[in-house]
Amino acid sequence: MIDRLIQYLKSSFRRKMARRVTREYKTRTDRFELPGIGNVSFANWENPLVKPRSISKGNVDFFRRFLNEGDMAVDIGANTGIITTYMALACGKQGKVLAFDPNPYVFRVLSENATLNTALATIDAYNVAITDQEGEYYYNSSEASFNNGGISSQPENRHGKYSLSQKIKGVRLEDFLEEKYAGQLTRIKLLKTDAEGYDKEILRSVSALLHRIKPVVIAECFGKLTQAERFELYDILASLGYTLYYFSDFDAAAEVVRLQSREDMLRWHHFDFYATMG
Repeated sequence: MIDRLIQYLKSSFRRKMARRVTREYKTRTDRFELPGIGNVSFANWENPLVKPRSISKGNVDFFRRFLNEGDMAVDIGANTGIITTYMALACGKQGKVLAFDPNPYVFRVLSENATLNTALATIDAYNVAITDQEGEYYYNSSEASFNNGGISSQPENRHGKYSLSQKIKGVRLEDFLEEKYAGQLTRIKLLKTDAEGYDKEILRSVSALLHRIKPVVIAECFGKLTQAERFELYDILASLGYTLYYFSDFDAAAEVVRLQSREDMLRWHHFDFYATMG
């Protein structure tokens, strides 16, 4: 009883410090044996505010609904790379995932994960934000450890009081792809975005690309979005011919519900959805 109390107090203190003091945290490499796939590694960030993540065959099989061996995918807001890794394993060694995250603290972990599992998957990681205009942006977080956050054109913004000392770079996705992956765009079969409430701005900025190559889209409906913002998020994709589906988890056994209308965006507070053409 006393030992559990001491452990709880220590954990509580570490979380409190992570919210208030900026510092680097190490990673711990965990390994998972996946049937039919093999031994897979993932570098978990030992930030006290971050729960350890795991990888299962069900996670990979979820993305195998949309991705085949040799396909490419794009992960915008990749964070430390757990979803990136699921996607990359579904694409296989001959495929590739392009992972973007502007946060230098999580990007260090994402970069490490991009170097793991190279016999099974390929990940190209980039420390930039995807924006509608190329430029430099402020990055703020509500926590000193920069576990989360987002970009803004203004130094004081809704993301929090903790700000990076240097601005981060923003690039237009279509321009970036044309420069670095010209001739490979038709291989992109899935685009995922998780941008702390800015998913609709990102999707609008890449709407010409979506219309052109028609990938499956996975996005987040952020809990703080207003009704009008939720409707707008739905309309951006529906206007391009996409059908939207709520799903409960990144797992093959997850519940899936078709979103019949924009009003269905109000059924859940904070959720992920995918969108397919037709």
